Amino acid sequence: MHTDVDLRAHIRNIPDFPRPGIVYRDITPLLLAPEALDTAVRQLADYGRSRGTIDYVVAAEARGFILGAAIARDLGAGFVPARKPGKLPSETISAEYVLEYGVDALEMHRDALAGGANVLIHDDLLATGGTARALCDLVEQLGGHVLGCGFLAELTFLRGRDRLHPFDVHALVSYESE
Repeated sequence: MHTDVDLRAHIRNIPDFPRPGIVYRDITPLLLAPEALDTAVRQLADYGRSRGTIDYVVAAEARGFILGAAIARDLGAGFVPARKPGKLPSETISAEYVLEYGVDALEMHRDALAGGANVLIHDDLLATGGTARALCDLVEQLGGHVLGCGFLAELTFLRGRDRLHPFDVHALVSYESE
């Protein structure tokens, strides 16, 4: 199943969700289409390979987990889940990030990465960059090296890439406006 498909055609726009004025990018149709799912995973894994040897893919809950583990498998890498506070059973490290209406945090197990590990950051969507920057911070706290940040989609008008400087950023689909 190695045909490329138009991934944008498999991402549904939901206007006024979760509140008026927001256009939600729903990846469910992409997940339902085997050829689109295969293309997305393969292209994101190819991006990871282009950055060098990836030891781990680090992804944020919850939607980042969906493709993140598949990308890790394709790369022959490990998968590290970053979760909301209180969801992981062992000793953790934490990184906070700013939301529109407050602050949130992500945690990883303190022993998730060996020092010097090469990491690909993944999330389904790059918007303001807060979540992805928190992932980068977690990796660096553990002595890892972020080789790149790969996303299924990017809302370029929110300038999340700027927040991820100096890390390399790649998105399969870009939206220039809401």
